[in-house]
Order: sequence, then structure tokens, then C-alpha cells
Amino acid sequence: MWLEILLTSVLGFAIYWFISRDKEETLPLEDGWWGPGTRPAGREDESIHPFKVETSDEEIHDLHQRIDKFRFTPPLEDSCFHYGFNSNYLKKVISYWRNEFDWKKQVEILNRYPHFKTKIEGLDIHFIHVKPPQLPAGRTPKPLLMVHGWPGSFYEFYKIIPLLTDPKNHGLSDEHVFEVICPSIPGYGFSEASSKKGFNSVATARIFYKLMLRLGFQEFYIQGGDWGALICTNMAQLVPSHVKGLHLNMALVLSNFSTLTLLLGRRFGRFLGYTERDVELLYPVKEKVFYSLMRESGYMHIQCTKPDTVGSALNDSPVGLAAYILEKFSTWTNTEFRYLEDGGLERKFSLDDLLTNVMLYWTTATIVSSQRFYKENLGQGWMTQKHERMKVYVPTGFSAFPSELMHTPEKWVRFKYPKLISYSYMARGGHFACWSSSDHPTPPPASLHKCPPGFSLGRYLFSED
Repeated sequence: MWLEILLTSVLGFAIYWFISRDKEETLPLEDGWWGPGTRPAGREDESIHPFKVETSDEEIHDLHQRIDKFRFTPPLEDSCFHYGFNSNYLKKVISYWRNEFDWKKQVEILNRYPHFKTKIEGLDIHFIHVKPPQLPAGRTPKPLLMVHGWPGSFYEFYKIIPLLTDPKNHGLSDEHVFEVICPSIPGYGFSEASSKKGFNSVATARIFYKLMLRLGFQEFYIQGGDWGALICTNMAQLVPSHVKGLHLNMALVLSNFSTLTLLLGRRFGRFLGYTERDVELLYPVKEKVFYSLMRESGYMHIQCTKPDTVGSALNDSPVGLAAYILEKFSTWTNTEFRYLEDGGLERKFSLDDLLTNVMLYWTTATIVSSQRFYKENLGQGWMTQKHERMKVYVPTGFSAFPSELMHTPEKWVRFKYPKLISYSYMARGGHFACWSSSDHPTPPPASLHKCPPGFSLGRYLFSED
């Protein structure tokens, strides 16, 4: 009898293991059409055209007129950034924007790298494509796709690109030299917005995959944070055989497993796989997770439900747009900055860089379409889409920045990305990991902690080719 019970138990366990073991699923690639009207007959034009960022005196004059009509609301006493963007500091920002910021000069900076456009699934897709100025003899560069998020842009990567394409001239090892492609998410900046409902991260991932094929890359590496992290994750789920390596500085991995371990981690952290650093960054959980997410996610609820309403106001007011966007660059860089009247913005960024990013939304009138991306991805609820329940089976590296909106322990990352090769705790830095002002006196820029030799993507994923 006991033998029968034992054999039955072993057989039941074996069946359970076989059914529940990880299956290397892939998302169906499918196809789409996101342009206006019905899809035209015939093959889509696959040509790639050079693109140049341009401006005009009329565009600048209109901006200045709108800034001059700004209606000031005094802040509450001692409110700092607790109520949002402090309007006393906002006056300084808009004064600089109106009187000192040189948009024409910034346009020249934007055009330092080659820009292109190509039509994919009915949308004009904008991207920059930066090749190494020189290569060691007998070497070929590694193609690297870098994807931004909201409220960022391709401009986030401008200062890290030379470290990737020309490392030797920046005092770094040239063991790994990259050819960098930075697209704009459709509906952001110079990439055309979808005319149809339903344009989500999976559709974006498919379009960026087609972009890499169109550029001649059958295999490539990808890096993302914020929406870029989800888009790159989806690319790895769609076409894992084409993705040689994935690097993330943010991961959307909340699940029943992570929620349970989060509740028990303070007392049983070591048993659950938490390190001392994980415990430092997650606890007390009420403040560092619950209150923090509640405090910083109000915008998300709006953009997941009715993005066009607030978007209409932001698209009409450059000052409102700047306040809305730049507030994220304050508290998402360091939550403690909310205790400062200037939000700590100029501790990590220059006003020229910050306002250039704002101008990429203002001059293209894409704040509404960029916000719709939240509704398309999160408007149906959490864990409702297939990719959210799928794991990722490509070599993965992860950089955990201490001031990210929510810390993601290695145990959580590995649950979603079983082929996690590297997990690095960064010394400092927050949500905008690739971007910091290199000419600011605060040494060194937090973003550079993940560049070679600290750049996990090159150091870990590319040890073999």
C-alpha cells in the first residue's frame, strides 16, 4: 500500500513537473497597419531616407508668445516639490527658456548624428544611426538598438553614444565597439503616431524588429528602460533567435510570486533570495514601495484612462508641458529631490538638455499621442496580455539603479528572465539611467556607471561572440 502511494506521488510529481516546467514560448509575429485609412494594395515602400531636424523663426516666435502669456500661481509656503513642480522655480526655468535657451543651437546638436526615416506598417519611423568612426583591424561593430521611454526621447542617449561607438578615444576598452540605432517610439517626437486604436508595445517591438532587418541586421543587441524595457522584452519574446543579448535598467515583473515575497521579505529575506542591498532598497515596504508608488503614479492613472483630456491642455501650453515633463526628471531621478525648492533638476541635468527634450514634444505636438501609449498598454488592466505572463529566454543583463521608482531584486528579474547573465547594483542614479549632464560639476554622471567598463551590456553579454 505504502509503495503504491509512493509510486503514485512520484508519478504525480513527474506529471506536474512536465506540465509546469518552463516552456520557451514565443509571441506570434503577426503584422499590422497603423496608418490612416485602409492598407493600400501593393508592397510597402521600404526605402530609407535621410532626415534633418529643422526649425524656423515662426516656430520660435510662437513659442515665445505663448510663454509670455503664462499665468503664474504662487506655490504654498515651504511646499518645495511635494505638490508638483514648484512655480517659483518654474519662473526661473521659463525665463531661461524665453531669454537664453537657443533652440537653433540645440537643433544643430541634434543633427550631429545622422537621422533617418522609413515607412513601416503605415507609419514614418524616425531613428538615428551612429556608426563607429574607426574600428580595430579585423573587427566589426555590434549592432545595438537603444529604446527610450516616457517622457524621454532618443536624445537621452546622445552623451552615452560616443562611449559605445568610440570607446578608446574616451579612455575605455575597445573590446566591444557598437553601431547604435536609436528609434523614436511611434507617437513620440519625429515618429508618426498611429491612426488606429490598439497600438501597443508588442506592435512597436515588431516594427523595431522590421527596422533592424531593413538595416541589414539579422542578429542584434537591445537595451531599454521605461517603455523601452517593455518594448525590448517584447522583441525578445517575438524573435529570440535574432536577439543576441538584452540589457535592461527597468523591468516590469510584478507577479503573485514577487508580491508574496515582498510581504515576507523583511523577515525571511535571505531565505527568499533577497540580499542585504535588496532589503535596504525595499523596506520599510510601506514607504519605499506603497507610498512611493502612490505618490508617483497619479499621472499613470490619467494616461491609462483618458490621456487626450490632459493632453489637450499640455499640447496648447509650453509652460504647462515643461512643468508636467520636468517634474518627472526631478523625483524620478531621486525621490528626495521633492524636498528641494528647485527639485534638484540642475544637480543632474542642464537646462539646455531638459528643455531640448521638452521641445521634442512641443515642436512635434506629440504629447497626446505619447500619453496614449499608456492606455494602449495598461488600459485593459494588469496581467491581461499574453506577453505579461511569458518569460524571456535570451541572455539578459540588468542594472539596478538605487533611485529607480521601485527596486527590482535579482530574484524577481530571474523569474521573468531565466537566462539572466548579469545583475549589477549601481552606485547611484535613477530612472533616466543613460542621461545626465556630463558638463555638470557633480562627479561623475550617474548614467556612466553602466558604460564600459561598468556597462553591463558590454561587460557580461559580449564576453563571447
